Amino acid sequence: MFEVALKIEDLTTIIGKQKIHQNLNLEVYKGEILGLVGASGSGKTILLRTILGLMPFQKGTIQIFGKHIQALKKTGSFRQKIGVLFQSGALFSSLTVGENICIPMKEIAKIPDEIAQELMLLRLAMVGLDSSVAQKYPSELSGGMIKRVALARALAIDAEFLLLDEPTSGLDPLSRREFDHLLKTLQHNLNLTVVMITHDIDTLTAICDRVAVLVDHKLFLGTVGEMKKHTHPWIRAYFQGNKPKKV
Repeated sequence: MFEVALKIEDLTTIIGKQKIHQNLNLEVYKGEILGLVGASGSGKTILLRTILGLMPFQKGTIQIFGKHIQALKKTGSFRQKIGVLFQSGALFSSLTVGENICIPMKEIAKIPDEIAQELMLLRLAMVGLDSSVAQKYPSELSGGMIKRVALARALAIDAEFLLLDEPTSGLDPLSRREFDHLLKTLQHNLNLTVVMITHDIDTLTAICDRVAVLVDHKLFLGTVGEMKKHTHPWIRAYFQGNKPKKV
């Protein structure tokens, strides 16, 4: 029996007068990588923000490792369990790489400076970056390096669950493949649970155990192979490499 890391039941999200999600149900198992895809405006990023407790929802429940997100936020353990990588990397431009990675260690885990510095260098090594990168500023980094630093920060305090928003967007094909390999290696070695928004079919095929598709306010779940044969025309067209019609 697989342990459920994330459980969403009957989730309905409405913003203003627009219904974004309707009665979504999803179980993500501990140790798997789930890819989240959907048409523009389907609510992928809103779903991630809702899981993070940054967006209100009108109906339903969200549990992480068996506990409701509201309860986790009250105990303070919520931010220690979840690491986040935003699409742009969201690094602070006025801080060095090392200072960016140390932020969650100091603010969330209250780790002393000396230990935080040692852990920061370890996290850089984990994502394949030299210790000298710690002294650089984000403006001095390539797109691929920014993504790796953002991943190191997401892993700063031993998060068990990663939420990634388009982690390979803007990268060239080689950098995308290298990042995918890095993520898969870290997921295997650290037994991470990963939910990632991506439009990259190669990424979905190479490293995702299952795929969740948001379309028509609903969520459809399966493997890439199953999605290629799906009865919904948008899903089938997307995964067969055709240009889906707008929904």
